[in-house]
Amino acid sequence: MAINPNAVGEKGSQSRRSWTSKDAMLYALGVGAGTSDLAFTTENSKDIAQKVLPTMAVVLGGGGAPFDKLGTFNPALLVHGEEGIELFGEIPVEGEIESVGRIKAIWDKGAGKGAVVEIESESIDVKTGKPIFKVFMSLFLRGEGGFGGERGTSVKFEVPSRAPDHAVTYTTREDQALLYRLSGDTNPLHSDPSFAKLAGFDRPILHGLCTYGFTGRALLSALCGGDSSRFKSMYGRFSKPVMPGDVLTVSMWVDGKTSAFQTKNQNGEVVLDHGRVAFA
Repeated sequence: MAINPNAVGEKGSQSRRSWTSKDAMLYALGVGAGTSDLAFTTENSKDIAQKVLPTMAVVLGGGGAPFDKLGTFNPALLVHGEEGIELFGEIPVEGEIESVGRIKAIWDKGAGKGAVVEIESESIDVKTGKPIFKVFMSLFLRGEGGFGGERGTSVKFEVPSRAPDHAVTYTTREDQALLYRLSGDTNPLHSDPSFAKLAGFDRPILHGLCTYGFTGRALLSALCGGDSSRFKSMYGRFSKPVMPGDVLTVSMWVDGKTSAFQTKNQNGEVVLDHGRVAFA
């Protein structure tokens, strides 16, 4: 199998995605929101207008990605490396978007190692015709390196030596993955014990984007006072799988209107790294 390093810049076909108020609430429940987050989990609470969690962009966007232009690779060896979102306004409670993705970069990490593919997708609000958000992801394709391309730059990330300005802790549910999968990611790695064992895990693991959503909730609460209109962008790198039932602590180091962040599990192991967020 071989990927096509000349696919950089290729765009995919336009795709459409719509969602409802119920979809927005289901996503919020899937990333741990509950009775303390009624603006995101109900549509009819007195004096509370329904809102959408900013990180829902990861399940709505990302469409139109030109995977067919990448050449051939073994999807079983694909690892989700990084995820980022940039928002141009609040996500409406219900709506429809058109998305087009492009291959932003392909990096050669060496023969016997792999290749990194960066994909960016921009989504337009069908109702207004204006951009609503961008979604960025990087994928590590194991075994696809050695084609002679550039290695890419390595961004060094170190958390400040001082104590974090904020730290928020959430406990995931034992059945968290079963709830999150209802927002669209039905990969059996997160639900089927036999499939998880084939992949080398004792039991199904939590979706990386569910961990991302839990982290986004913590950032929204601590940095934006729960006001989704203030949440501008978020980026993070997945570093270790999370198991349903794990306790996640998100630590934040604020610098003006940006913050570095890192998410660890109950054992002090980093599960989401290289975090940065911008807010108003």
